[in-house]
Amino acid sequence: MTPELALISALNGISYGLLLFMLASGLTLIFSMMGVLNFAHASFYMLGAYFGYQISKWIGFWPGLVLAPLATGLLGALVERFGLRRVHKWGNVPELLFTFGLSFIIVELVQVIWGRPPVPNELPPELQGHLFTIYTTTFPISRGFIMVAALLMMLALWIVLTRTRIGLVIQAALTHPDQVEALGHNVRKVFMLVFGGGCALAGLAGVIGGVVFVTEPSMAAVAGAIIFVVIVVGGMGSLAGAFVASLLIGVIQTFGLALDYSIAGILQDVGFKVSPDTFGYAVWKLTIAQVAPVLPFLLLVLILIVRPRGLMGTREG
Repeated sequence: MTPELALISALNGISYGLLLFMLASGLTLIFSMMGVLNFAHASFYMLGAYFGYQISKWIGFWPGLVLAPLATGLLGALVERFGLRRVHKWGNVPELLFTFGLSFIIVELVQVIWGRPPVPNELPPELQGHLFTIYTTTFPISRGFIMVAALLMMLALWIVLTRTRIGLVIQAALTHPDQVEALGHNVRKVFMLVFGGGCALAGLAGVIGGVVFVTEPSMAAVAGAIIFVVIVVGGMGSLAGAFVASLLIGVIQTFGLALDYSIAGILQDVGFKVSPDTFGYAVWKLTIAQVAPVLPFLLLVLILIVRPRGLMGTREG
């Protein structure tokens, strides 16, 4: 691998990893504060992309960047208030089943409203073009925008949770709900705010991911699989773990797509003869680029074997 390819792959991996963190942070926040594993989280990510697309058609991308996450968060708060809260008393399994079914309902509604094919969700003129050039390879402005937006979101989230009154109330309600209720705070409203806020973060990731990549109904399924890998690898309920795992998986996938090595090729380079008659040749000839989509799941299996709580997890799932 040339230095040029390594550097551009690292930057692409970091930008993709930061987008994953934008999505994972909302799910991690909901789980750490409420103990709810929201299987519909990726569907809210998809809703954010479609809301952003629709608002962009009406009044432009930048208003959509603000309004679409707010709309997604409001919808999430309504789901918590009129749906999730009613099944909460029955335990975690009904909560999982509720959010699992909700994910299918959202996908079907999106297909009814916007159709099955991808929608033409394009980058605004300000995000088109190149940010800088490395050797002969250009780095797009849109990737840089993902990095800046994710870092600003992380900073804002840290400030809200650690430096504001509402953040202290949220953290106190997690461990001492009765005492918080006795002090005059409505714990149910706090949890509704947390769930809505987590969905809003997913919506923000959807607005940005929808214009940088593609906006289509299948984006929920694709994001849902990888995002659960992120939170398990990082550690259930750990925002710091989600950040580290997001960057790790983003870099692994990006570098994997750029590597054209195979076990057969490596064996031949060191003097072993590998031919189509060799046992398992169909597997040995696979390149890293061909198996790159599987690498995060292999990492997941390895982490579960070596450290079941995840890299920085403090809470069991």
